[in-house]
Amino acid sequence: MDRLAFNASAAITEMRLARQTLANEMANMSTTGFKRSYEVSMKAFKADGEGFDSNYQPQAAHMDFIQLKPGPLMATGRDLDILLNDQTVLGVQAPNGELGFTRRGDLRVSINGVLETGNGHPVMGSGNSPITVPPNLKVSISDDGGVYVTDPTQPGVQQPELIATLLLRDASQTPLTRREDGLFKAHDKPSGADFASGPIRTSVTSQALEGSNVNPSEAMVKLIEQSRMFEQQVRMVKTSHDNDQSGASMMKLNP
Repeated sequence: MDRLAFNASAAITEMRLARQTLANEMANMSTTGFKRSYEVSMKAFKADGEGFDSNYQPQAAHMDFIQLKPGPLMATGRDLDILLNDQTVLGVQAPNGELGFTRRGDLRVSINGVLETGNGHPVMGSGNSPITVPPNLKVSISDDGGVYVTDPTQPGVQQPELIATLLLRDASQTPLTRREDGLFKAHDKPSGADFASGPIRTSVTSQALEGSNVNPSEAMVKLIEQSRMFEQQVRMVKTSHDNDQSGASMMKLNP
């Protein structure tokens, strides 16, 4: 009976990673540009110890690979809102100063004149440095990622001036994983490293945002399934305990 309880307890531990991923997705259903992760995969780990020289056992491993499936388009009419087309990702500066990538396109200009995302990450330009905007100028972004400014105080029709180009990369050929700060990085490269853009031309759609690609109905169904599986495993542990108690009582000698 100990083996039954051990297997049930191990199953609860294995499902923990999937529950954490699901909880994170449900918490970010309304987050702009949020991307789901792929399901938990199984990896073979070598069992160390006496008598286990050639034994391998499967364990759940979560690499947090990003699903770049597009989310719903939300037209906003705001000049600094951009939707990253196809599998384009935007380079930003992480809190630790490293280069990270995101699909979040709700941009703004900070009080210091730095172009940043809605959650405060400075947007990187093609020269791998944060983009700064001169004060009191109107900013617009073209489909190819060019950042243009005009002076609203000047009369007449003005020609927009290009001041920077967004750092855009096509990730169609590069697996991305999630960093601890929520940004993306290339799976096969060290944290903060850039990667070569794929064959698809990078582009953005201005005055629009991308919603989360988490399906609320699918997430709720998975949550119910996880809850039922957890209850089933707990019931198996309790049944194993009851069987042990019954077996122990049968072995007792009558006084």
